[in-house]
Amino acid sequence: MGTKARQLVGEHADRIIELLNRALCDEWLAYYQYWIGAKVVKGPMKDAVIAELVQHANDELRHADMLVMRILELGGTPVLSPKRWFELTNCGYDTPEDPFVRKILEQNIKGEQCAIDTYNEIMKITKDIDPVTYNLALQIMTDEMEHEEDLQSLLEDLENLNFLKG
Repeated sequence: MGTKARQLVGEHADRIIELLNRALCDEWLAYYQYWIGAKVVKGPMKDAVIAELVQHANDELRHADMLVMRILELGGTPVLSPKRWFELTNCGYDTPEDPFVRKILEQNIKGEQCAIDTYNEIMKITKDIDPVTYNLALQIMTDEMEHEEDLQSLLEDLENLNFLKG
């Protein structure tokens, strides 16, 4: 535990740890959604989509690691049971029951948009009380915005491909 880190955040530490744990649950579910999506996706541009999903899965895993480290620095305990992910998640989990490229992309865009909102909220709360967590949330939100843009570009390419075929 980082005694000084917790002291600097003061009375807000428990609330910040709670927010970070909820975001941690989102990251684990996002990791799995990307990872399994890359395994089951079907349709045109499948290879490009798989490459993007795998890269995003790796980023989500890195985000989870960053969140755990900050939770520990603040003297908290990261969520220890996967069962709790569904109880604490902000963004939920969209099961890729329809593995078609368009549906997979749409599900993951929705997840990225929720993640952007989540980190924006963490930034608002920590702006003046915890610059370390603020910067962490900004860094992750920047990645999530890039993910959203990447996925939207792939969806646009898919739509253009369908237009050309039609």
